Amino acid sequence: MEQKGRKFTSSSVASIETEYVRSMQRKEDWRRKQKKRLKVKLLLFAMIVVVTFGGIASYNHQQKKLLASKQQEKQELVEQLAVKTSEQEQLKKQLLKLDDEEYIAKLARKEYFVSNKDEIIFSLPEGKKKLNKKDDGKE
Repeated sequence: MEQKGRKFTSSSVASIETEYVRSMQRKEDWRRKQKKRLKVKLLLFAMIVVVTFGGIASYNHQQKKLLASKQQEKQELVEQLAVKTSEQEQLKKQLLKLDDEEYIAKLARKEYFVSNKDEIIFSLPEGKKKLNKKDDGKE
């Protein structure tokens, strides 16, 4: 009956110091350390994965921007090529015309004011030619 009236406090209970208890405590300490090491390893691995995927995503984004700029540049160069090709065709046509003597004579009259015998050349200023064309269109 005396035991029912007694209250045990934590300081009144003594732990048993046997080899078995000590080995169990060592195992429990070892397990806690292993869990802590595992958490640290997992955290480190997660950080490496995040950094790696971040780097890959950044590289991918840069490559997309580079590709877009290269496509833009390609489009501009294709347009320039089309213009140069048309200019080349015009120059080839003009080169063929330069083999024709009548064309050369007409060009010499127009550009260099060369005349045939008994021919008089009148040149009108460019501004007046445009004015005359505008006046003709109004009437």
